[in-house]
Amino acid sequence: MRLRLTILAALAVFVAFASLTPEDLLSSGSDAPDAVSPAAAEFPVDAVPADAETNVASSPDENSVHAALERLGPLVRNTSHRDALRYAFQAYYAYRSANPGNVRNPYFYYVDFGLDSRQPRGYVFDMERLSIVDGPFTVAHGSGSANGAVGVPTRFLNRRGSNATSLGLYLAQETYNFSGKAGGRRYRSIGLRLKGLSGSFNSNARSRGIVVHGAPYVTSQKAGRSQGCPAMGLDRAQRLIPMIANGGLVFHFSPRDTQWMRGDPWGTRAS
Repeated sequence: MRLRLTILAALAVFVAFASLTPEDLLSSGSDAPDAVSPAAAEFPVDAVPADAETNVASSPDENSVHAALERLGPLVRNTSHRDALRYAFQAYYAYRSANPGNVRNPYFYYVDFGLDSRQPRGYVFDMERLSIVDGPFTVAHGSGSANGAVGVPTRFLNRRGSNATSLGLYLAQETYNFSGKAGGRRYRSIGLRLKGLSGSFNSNARSRGIVVHGAPYVTSQKAGRSQGCPAMGLDRAQRLIPMIANGGLVFHFSPRDTQWMRGDPWGTRAS
């Protein structure tokens, strides 16, 4: 009799359990961890440092891009491509939107490497006031990017030892005492270290020693070739580099590298 009662009790529990809906099961208590929705499973906002960096480009504020083009476009004398400035401003605003804590000053050093080294092709913009701080001025490109001493660079590499210019967006970091050699003579300048932000296009900038610095081979008439650095004149470097350092952005553009134009994670956030 006792065995029979035990079997009947077990059957009753089974029937009751089988009648529960999935919703009943989810709402019932258990020793297992509470179910967590995908959104709630993400790190809470206050667990992420304010200046944490992301490589995921958010769409730039198109109103900001348009305003920058409206104000600065007419002031830029010459570009190598009709969308050169749009690429630059899209990259600036997309990165700033994704990493607001890293962009600590409004200065933006832009170089159009689609232009000849004898042409002024560098600018420093104030992106807060939408004004030109300086430019256009001559800027050097890497000796590995062109065969001749002057002209338009045609090769853009991210490889150590290439002495080539790399395209894309950079974060301006700390300054230091730069020492170089030109014409067999040593010279000194303020230097500015750069962190490449455009993935495989310029990720090795820091380890390659790609920096902004002044150089005696950059004059108002032409810019000689560097080892990949966007070098400017010595006096100009002394004045501009402290402004750009520690949180400004730098952008190298050229329409001659179509793979970069299609693939830069910041500049191609598209219009």
